[in-house]
Amino acid sequence: MTLPIVIDYEDGISAIDAQFHRPRRAAIHLIVENGSAALIDTGTVFSIPGVVASLKQKSIAIEAIEYIILTHIHLDHAGGASECMRLFPNAKLIVHPRGASHMVNPARLVAGAIAVYGEAEFRRVYGEIYPIEADRIIEATDGCSIDLNGRPLLFLDTPGHARHHNCIFDARSQSFFTGDTFGVSYREFDVAGMEFVFPTTSPVQFDPSAAHRSIDRILSYQPRYAYLTHYSRISHLTHHAGCMHDLIDEHVEIAQRARNHQNRTVEVSEALNELLLSRLTKHGCHLSQTTIEELLQSDIRLNTQGLIHWLDQPAERFKQL
Repeated sequence: MTLPIVIDYEDGISAIDAQFHRPRRAAIHLIVENGSAALIDTGTVFSIPGVVASLKQKSIAIEAIEYIILTHIHLDHAGGASECMRLFPNAKLIVHPRGASHMVNPARLVAGAIAVYGEAEFRRVYGEIYPIEADRIIEATDGCSIDLNGRPLLFLDTPGHARHHNCIFDARSQSFFTGDTFGVSYREFDVAGMEFVFPTTSPVQFDPSAAHRSIDRILSYQPRYAYLTHYSRISHLTHHAGCMHDLIDEHVEIAQRARNHQNRTVEVSEALNELLLSRLTKHGCHLSQTTIEELLQSDIRLNTQGLIHWLDQPAERFKQL
């Protein structure tokens, strides 16, 4: 097999490409501390052979993997968890309390994803998802820590993208592993060392008020870096937090303008496309519009679905804004 792209950072952190749809779309982060290792997020079942090959290349034994950590249970982050637990005999799975039962019995999780993608596309992209033994699962409550061979990892409950989302603070690197809470940042959009970050409002639990609070909570730790699943390390976090706050509000405004319109899905999608193209132009991105739209099309589709679902929630939700 072709080895995935691997980026090695300082502090024993690496990003292993999940080979999800295209290169540099999703990252699986590896932390190594004095011979012990943890993986943060897993990609899909089809990502795991590349993980195993990368571990072998780094001379890391499968027995050294102590923890499989999920930021949340969306399947581009957690779809490979059951395969990891099958292959890594000493590993414990760490997951938000709201996600633990779905790892033990993934039937509802699978059904929800099939409702979004369709059965054929789901099987092509995600393959089979198997139950994980409950006694191998640790529920990471807000504020709890685990010890990776003397290296503490702190878990914070960070809803907004999903109610089953944790972000993990690594004091050693003074960094957060943020899953989707701190948005999406594709390396193709970097300009002169400055990244471009935008929110992910995918179905079905987008909550803008919670998203704002979670971003502020991350910033309160004054982290040096954020390691995003889509796609790996970014800096300039104070700047990006401001952009995220603005863009979350603009996503909500776009949805609200379309709330009572007959073709609201089309209207929201087109408005999101226009918004991000405009922001990327101001950012200094020189990629062609066609290339930009190809890179963004999946995110815009999922963000549109999430915003439409949010619109259809009880009216009390709008009182939070």
